[in-house]
Amino acid sequence: MSHSPPDPFLSIVIPAYDEESRLPDTLATILDYLKQQCYEWEIIVADDGSADATVAVAQDIADQNGANLRVLNLPHRGKGWAVRNGMLSARGQYRCLCDADLSMPIAHLTRLLPADEFDGADIAIGSREAAGSQRIGEPLWRHLAGRVFNAIVRLLVVPGIADTQCGFKVFSARAAQALFPLQTIDGFCFDVELLFLARRLGFSIAEVGIEWHWCAESKVNFLRDTYRMVRDLLLIRYHWLTGHYQIDAKSNDQTTTLRHPGY
Repeated sequence: MSHSPPDPFLSIVIPAYDEESRLPDTLATILDYLKQQCYEWEIIVADDGSADATVAVAQDIADQNGANLRVLNLPHRGKGWAVRNGMLSARGQYRCLCDADLSMPIAHLTRLLPADEFDGADIAIGSREAAGSQRIGEPLWRHLAGRVFNAIVRLLVVPGIADTQCGFKVFSARAAQALFPLQTIDGFCFDVELLFLARRLGFSIAEVGIEWHWCAESKVNFLRDTYRMVRDLLLIRYHWLTGHYQIDAKSNDQTTTLRHPGY
């Protein structure tokens, strides 16, 4: 009689779009780190329909690492779409979103996993604004643009969170299984939507300071993407006000359904 392997302690989900050049170093760094840990783990590369050799590169590395590393080959729909599929495919007790540029040192992952400073939190988000954080190499214009966008996010959707957009977040399995089926935003504002829904469902959120390194090859283009991101913020509010999200939050028992399936 065969038995399925136990669920790992940690899943790391890496959304990727045209990352053939950066992904080998990123995966090598993460694999070296995880192989030194005492817990079971898995890595899921969720490819968002890359036009380059990202899938082939990731699959070659996966073939060398067995079942610990999986590749999802998805049609192109956006970063949020890739993350959603990766998180719903994950099996870990904790599920980490990790950007492909690895702008947070992987050793800082321990800050986002259960620890005394945020014991009991359902979601831990890496923050470039919380106590103990440090921004390295970021141009002033980029910092100012990010703060303006965050002010809009706090005004419209999630007040009280100083940094919703950092690409390093850890969800408990319970939170991930409740939130990601509700996600409707495929673009860069998907994480704002998730935090908005997490609050409505009563999940606790910890904002944890990290060291963050500016990467000039970021996929976000502020001139091109600002309109889309503000539009998505308004869409989140519209969905909530019109009953698009059907949520029944009862103390520790979250029951979630979506009136209209995702796009």
